[in-house]
Amino acid sequence: MRVFDWIGEVALMQLYDGGRAPSPRRVRVFLAEKGIDVPKVPVDLGKLEQTSDSFTVLNPMQRVPVLVLDDGTPIAETMAICRYFEALQPEPNLLGRDAREIALTEMWNRRVELNFYNPVSSAFRHLHPAMSGREVPQIPDWGEANKAKALAFLALLDRELGQRRYVATDRFTVADITAFITVDFMKPAKINLPEDMANVRRWHAEISGRPSASA
Repeated sequence: MRVFDWIGEVALMQLYDGGRAPSPRRVRVFLAEKGIDVPKVPVDLGKLEQTSDSFTVLNPMQRVPVLVLDDGTPIAETMAICRYFEALQPEPNLLGRDAREIALTEMWNRRVELNFYNPVSSAFRHLHPAMSGREVPQIPDWGEANKAKALAFLALLDRELGQRRYVATDRFTVADITAFITVDFMKPAKINLPEDMANVRRWHAEISGRPSASA
């Protein structure tokens, strides 16, 4: 569906996207789960297009994704964009249907972001050769320390997934999107998924089978 089909308008909003980078992918998976199509503007991160003057006007943090609304308002930060679309189109619900679900989803999504997504990102930024010109200075010891942090949280998540089907509740939510994409991001960050994490592997295989996983 088009975002504004129900009001008969032509969608002018655009999503500034960053390819396979994990943050833009989180938004694309979220939109795919919603069945929402937004015109995308590719941003070549390898060519540092996110540091251009024109992009910096949209997001002074120089990061993707950025959603530009039809009135020209730019919205950055992954969860802010997801919350915008959840408010526009509540179903299928991905952020919680009642106070309990909203709180649990927020709690687990935040835990995943702080204790898993951020450490994997830090390991990538401080250890991957492709980041040597962008993460100045690269601190290899910090990258290695964050590998350990990521694996420690993953062990906790494996225990939790032994008690329920999904990360936050008994149904798929945005917390699963964040965790799923972080597990995938472990590969370029050169962090191996331990063989003995059967619950994480079961859950990851299930999420991989959803059509949105290829977004």
